[in-house]
Amino acid sequence: EVQLVESGGGVVQAGGSLTLSCAASGFTVDDFDDYAIGWFRQAPGKEREGVSCIASSDGTTYYADSVKGRFTISSDNVKNTVSLQMNSLKPEDTAVYYCAAGPAGPEGVVTSTGYDAERVDYWGQGTQVTVSS
Repeated sequence: EVQLVESGGGVVQAGGSLTLSCAASGFTVDDFDDYAIGWFRQAPGKEREGVSCIASSDGTTYYADSVKGRFTISSDNVKNTVSLQMNSLKPEDTAVYYCAAGPAGPEGVVTSTGYDAERVDYWGQGTQVTVSS
């Protein structure tokens, strides 16, 4: 059974930093290489937004325009963990952040219009990030 467990959320002042981690388990070695692991977020009253993801096989990354230059995603394929370093945080980054795993590659979760939640196969439980002004 595939499980995604997030950690690292919390409360931080605007301009500060947080690092989220997602520990993935239950994947076979071959399966993990076929997946892109990343993060969506959802703020109250707003739609779920694809933030960033990374392909396990070749390290290809995706970032939403709203976080480019501030967030950095990385993966440890030995430990099967993905981390999201979030710098220069803004109050509008406040949301529940969900780890997500979906297919990588041309038919995968990242499409011409962005990071597509409909193509995600597995979700974590979510971790709250609150940025105070």
